Amino acid sequence: MKRKIVQIDQDECNGCGECIPNCVEGALKIIDGKARLVGDKYCDGLGACLGHCPQDAIRVVEREAESFDGESVKANPARVNPVRAIHPTSSNDEILCGTSELTRHTCPGSQVRQQQPSPAVSNVTTVNSQLAHWPIQLHLVPVNAPFFRNADLLIAASCAPFSYGDFHNVMLAGRSLIIACPKLDKTEPYLEKLTEIFRQNDIKSVTVAIMEVPCCQGLLRLVRQALKDSGKRMSITVETITVKGERL
Repeated sequence: MKRKIVQIDQDECNGCGECIPNCVEGALKIIDGKARLVGDKYCDGLGACLGHCPQDAIRVVEREAESFDGESVKANPARVNPVRAIHPTSSNDEILCGTSELTRHTCPGSQVRQQQPSPAVSNVTTVNSQLAHWPIQLHLVPVNAPFFRNADLLIAASCAPFSYGDFHNVMLAGRSLIIACPKLDKTEPYLEKLTEIFRQNDIKSVTVAIMEVPCCQGLLRLVRQALKDSGKRMSITVETITVKGERL
């Protein structure tokens, strides 16, 4: 049959893999350093992957193609055990990455890279920790902890403090801290706990520090959902750190 289906320009594709986690059907795979369509039956032709290609190497064309097969997609190992940004509360929740071998090796957040760190300066005065309380991991913090009262709250992705060199002085100073990982942690209890933290405490402000990788957006969605569920209304300041440790 003739239908719409994605097509990848192999000359333009650089194999970055950013399209892979955005194809929830698992129709794309990195083969020999290039993104390729593994089978027509896996592609629904909607093009959710298009906007995530920095090389503009993907487009939707109309050609003779095997029919889209939803049952084959369900059995596709590329989408085994999908990880959601937050555990689904509606049909609009977005699947970010999977935990199969395919998605672990092609997810931009898991892509191996090397980079040159800034040179260490030995004569700089030691930076003092700005951490004012313990614990900090979301699974461990009590809902009614005293450091949440009238707090300026910083909710940080677990990688952010390690990636941004001036995290303590620029982001943490004067704030109460919670850390969490939306990709590797079980986030269902996170939504419930964050909702209660917002509901039971007079939080003055909320800052969310995330990495630029797609899976980190799950933490921002989690915070927004928790605020909504708590009935509280306040703006959220978002700080984004690149994988090179730069503050956007």
